[in-house]
Parts: sequence; C-alpha cells; structure tokens
Amino acid sequence: MIKYLGSKRALIEPITSAIRALLPDGGHVCDLFSGSARVGHALKGQGFRVWSNDHNAYAHTLATTYVQADRDQWQDRATAVLADLATTPPAPGWFTKAFCEDARYFTPENGALIDAIRDRIEAMGLEPELKAIALVSLMEAADRVDSTAGLQMAYMKSWAPRALRPLALRMPALQPAVAAGPCRATRAEALEIAAVFDGDLVYLDPPYNQHSYLGNYHVWESLILWDRPETYGIANKRIDVKTRKSAFNSKPGIGPALQAVVDAIRAPNLIVSFNDEGYLGRDQLVAMLSARGHVRVVEIPRPRYVGARIGIHNPKGEKVGAIGRLRNVEYLFVVTDRPIALAA
Repeated sequence: MIKYLGSKRALIEPITSAIRALLPDGGHVCDLFSGSARVGHALKGQGFRVWSNDHNAYAHTLATTYVQADRDQWQDRATAVLADLATTPPAPGWFTKAFCEDARYFTPENGALIDAIRDRIEAMGLEPELKAIALVSLMEAADRVDSTAGLQMAYMKSWAPRALRPLALRMPALQPAVAAGPCRATRAEALEIAAVFDGDLVYLDPPYNQHSYLGNYHVWESLILWDRPETYGIANKRIDVKTRKSAFNSKPGIGPALQAVVDAIRAPNLIVSFNDEGYLGRDQLVAMLSARGHVRVVEIPRPRYVGARIGIHNPKGEKVGAIGRLRNVEYLFVVTDRPIALAA
C-alpha cells in the first residue's frame, strides 16, 4: 500500500483487537475517514462486513480495491488486465510535464509510463471495481519509484535511489468476500454517512491538525481523477487544494465538526483514533465522547512520521530549522454502552 501520513499500518493490531473485543462474533463496521484503507482491508480479512468512506477520490479508489472488491470475483480478470497494461509503451503527456519536468516527483522515463498506462486505463471501459484495481496498481507502482520523503508537499533535491528503478505494476492484495455480506466503499462527507450507517460500530480516524490529506497527496488525486487540473507553486499542487478545505484541518473548526459527526452516529459502538499532536486534547475528547457511554483510552507511543524525523527543508532541498520531538502518542478512544476489558 502507499506511503501515508497517519497510516495505521503499525496500529492495525491494537485497532482490530479493540474492535474484536466489542464485536467478538463479527459484525458490520464503518470506517468514516478511510484514507489508505488499511483498517478496512484488515477488518475485511478478519471476516467483518466493512463500509469504508472518504471524501478524496484517491482514497475512495483505494477503498474500492481493498474493501469493496472481492478477490474471488476479480483476481483472474485483474491479473489479465495488469499483464496487458504492462506492455504499454511510454508516451509522455500531462503527468510527465507536471510531475517530472515542472516538478521532480518521478523521472521522466517513469512519468511517460504513468501517462501512457493511465490513458489506457481510461480508454478500456472497465467495470468500476476492475478499474479501481488497475488504478491502485498504477498508484502503488508510482509510489514505489517516487522521489519524496513520503509527502507530496516537496520532492528531493537529488533523485532518491528508488526513483531510478523502472515502474512495475503489481496485483493489489485483494481480500476474499466475507460471509456477513458485501463490503462497500463510498466517496462522501463523513457526516453524511454517519447519519445513515445502521451497523454495529463506527471507526473514526479524522484529520487532527493543519495537515491536509488532499494537499499532501495531490498527485494521487490528479492521477485518479485524470482531470489535468491547473496547478500552482513549486510542488505543483492542484488548484483546488486552495478551495477544498476541511473543518478538521482548522483549530476552531475541528471541535464542532467532530461533535457533529459523533452526534450523528447511530451505531452503539465507537472507536476514535487521535494523536497528541492534534488540535483536541485527550481530556476534550473524553468529555465529548462520554455522552455516548463508557470511554476507555488506549495510549500507544509511536515514532513521528518520517518527514518530521528528517527535518524541515526549504524549496531548494536545504535543511532549515531544528528537528523537534521524535515520538508522539496515538490514542484509541473506545466508546460503548457497557464497560469492557481490552487487552493491554
């Protein structure tokens, strides 16, 4: 899966353990801010029926592949499509100009392949789930040969060693269908889905500070939408990064926005992921969530994201400023209508 700020890759076991403690016999779980789709992918693999949602197009495509698409149905056809796409000759276009020449996220050679493969995917007339699998394969192939520290706010002054490797498509790790019923992926605002989900548990992993996922992963948004947007700045971000703002990235906005989502949730169980670098503190979140029932807080110390450990660089790639703390604390707020013991 792609490199992702806030990815729960290292926290999958605590998250899924908490969900299994609440739902030992399985159930229907909704992930309202699905991001990289790692949590939904893991839950589907453990037999849960999952509804993944995110408002960004790239995240919706990841969830369509890793949560909605069933391996039994799509594996063979997707393998054939990816083998066909792998024979595509390079043809530089908008992507190469924007992200290999005007900016330097990828080598022009890999950019020309990305352009050509993406054009072919668009022209193939694939069913939505099959198209999503092909797009995720391309996104992940590009991610393996990018020249960044993991975010698309900037790129390396000199090519990262991995950027010099040739682009290669791989089959995404699809999960089999689950007996509990079909899983699904939607692209909508969290509040909209919170109000209509009528299952057993909602998992919330909202943005928690000023870092916009659209701004950090604008290349993937443009790759998925394939709308060749106007761009701006040294990072060549999509112009709509300036206007597609989230209240969750605002210090005054996050509290009311999260409260509205929490109030709209109909499911009896809730788990919230948050971070001690967030705009809301632990006590504020406990107070907000206590109205719904018993709150148990799990603290998980973690290294900070790689960009923070590398330090701050200016547009010329020169390090500026000092590196701050190297670790933070991830919180899991487990909310239910009854007391429950969780594994330590």
